[in-house]
Amino acid sequence: MTAVYYEHIKTCKQSGARLGKVHTPHGSFDTPMFMPVGTLATVKMMSPDELKEMDAQIILSNTYHLWLRPGEDLIREAGGLHSFMNWDRPILTDSGGFQVFSLSKLRDIDEEGVRFRNHISGEKLFLSPEKAMQIQHALGSDIMMAFDECPPYPAEYKYMKDSVERTSRWAERCLREHEGNTTQGLFGIVQGGEYKDLRRQSAEDLVSMDFPGYAIGGLSVGEPKHVMNKVLEETMPHLPDNKPRYLMGVGSADALIDGAIRGVDMFDCVLPTRIGRNGTCMTSEGRKVIRNAEFARDFRPIDEKCDCYACKNYSRAYIRHLVKSKEAFGFRLTSYHNLYFLLNLMVNVREAIKEDRLLDFKEEFFEQYGFNRPDAKNF
Repeated sequence: MTAVYYEHIKTCKQSGARLGKVHTPHGSFDTPMFMPVGTLATVKMMSPDELKEMDAQIILSNTYHLWLRPGEDLIREAGGLHSFMNWDRPILTDSGGFQVFSLSKLRDIDEEGVRFRNHISGEKLFLSPEKAMQIQHALGSDIMMAFDECPPYPAEYKYMKDSVERTSRWAERCLREHEGNTTQGLFGIVQGGEYKDLRRQSAEDLVSMDFPGYAIGGLSVGEPKHVMNKVLEETMPHLPDNKPRYLMGVGSADALIDGAIRGVDMFDCVLPTRIGRNGTCMTSEGRKVIRNAEFARDFRPIDEKCDCYACKNYSRAYIRHLVKSKEAFGFRLTSYHNLYFLLNLMVNVREAIKEDRLLDFKEEFFEQYGFNRPDAKNF
């Protein structure tokens, strides 16, 4: 038995979506599942107890940022990431590849790895597949990600083909470095941009290496929503049914539902806490920018259909006052609400799969949320 494995429970007869569980050394989580992002060993504005209140069953942390500060050796000394941040449920760490390519303007990619500058200090750094594994071993996450190149969108076919082939070679090096580790599961990352044949090539390369799970990377990087859905439809048939599938960096409500319909089991994104810190909330009627003047004397909860802590105890007027005053408690309440909203959305998605009605649920949700309007937003 591997450290991380997937248990299939049911396939929705109406949509083909999957209901399941992923088992890890720190417990199991239901799928499809949204994972809150705790970049620096904390989900911004939230305590571990609050995350458990809203039933966050797994969170994500970031290899690149934790490598820079406080450093993987310190976290190893603390007993690993779970002990360091007082979180006893599963943790997934990404490999740091996306941050290297998104945060560093000056970088040099070759077969060995990536040379770049620390986005904080300007110090020269080098990250290789082996180093990414070593850092994640020290962090002690339940699910680790292979080191990959995350090309920009759009990218020329020749560049993307070379990148996919390099990512496959790096994946083999990650597996070699990970060999003998029986307490952490290592996922491969399928790349290939919008090119159907390259997605297939990447998926087949990685499946041949027999990872315990597979991520779909290189999406939610600026491409239109229909392109994302098309790539998922073309990629999923090449991934095994008996292993979890993780769509990286996706957190808008419509993308979560559309991804689940196409067979995705796991999602993550900073979106709910990022927009929460800007005073924007996800609600059953679409987004509401609580900082706007229209809510100054609105004494209703953020969402009258929500039973989260923020909605049960505070009004739009009060939360607007806090946000406008830049009070941290206001940002905590909006972040709490948004995380709860997405986690609860996935509860409803799982229930709809169980009852073979996910397409009906999507239609009802999209109509209520406003996605069918011409001016619909992604969240």
